[in-house]
Amino acid sequence: MTLYDWPRAAAFGRVIPKNKIYEHAGANTQLKDLFVREVDQIVWSHKLAPETVNLPATKQVAEVQVFRITLRTATPDMLVLRSIDKAIPFPLIFELVHGGRIRTAGAYKKAGGADGTRWMVREYFQSAWQLEDTAREPLPVALTMGALYERLLEPLVAGRTAQLVPGYGEKAQTGFAGPEPEARVTLEERIAQTEAIERQTREVARIKARLGREKQFNRRVGINAELRAAKQELARLTAGGRVAQTDE
Repeated sequence: MTLYDWPRAAAFGRVIPKNKIYEHAGANTQLKDLFVREVDQIVWSHKLAPETVNLPATKQVAEVQVFRITLRTATPDMLVLRSIDKAIPFPLIFELVHGGRIRTAGAYKKAGGADGTRWMVREYFQSAWQLEDTAREPLPVALTMGALYERLLEPLVAGRTAQLVPGYGEKAQTGFAGPEPEARVTLEERIAQTEAIERQTREVARIKARLGREKQFNRRVGINAELRAAKQELARLTAGGRVAQTDE
């Protein structure tokens, strides 16, 4: 998984007190305790904007902020990231640091609602842990801020799906999730597809567990039919089957 060499011009380097996140996220006592247990420091490290990366803003993405979170645990509750996303009205990319290692995380975030001020945040995706001194690479090529944001998230989404579907990562690098170029999908569609694959994988596992517990032959026949149908649906999704989009 790539670590990016954020442009020097985009450096921001501002430490964010936890109480500022609490104020903007409407944190309760439970959330505050979670931050105390799991978060050591929050740094607003870089501000990717038209004036810092020389890319034009789009309607959905004016800027992308990079937050570096020094953690006290290697397995933070995603509610921590969601609370920071709630407090900051821009798309975010997180760099999570713990014990000399680093990983990238992010959720697809877009403005919604009638006035475009309500931010919708989808599921979080994370890279594998790497050594903190791993060599960094230049930002991916993009023509707009919106495209840059998608290029930064795409490897995280592809990495999650590749864990479920061997070889999926290679297909995702070409910009489509199916055997033919006509199957090209947007990032939102790819995320929906990944989420659907995860749900269907859990459903196959659930039916298999039922089958393993069932002793009566006639009931096993019925469960086997369910299992075949569930496997067929999973095969359709992993082959690039489209998933209906819904606003959350």
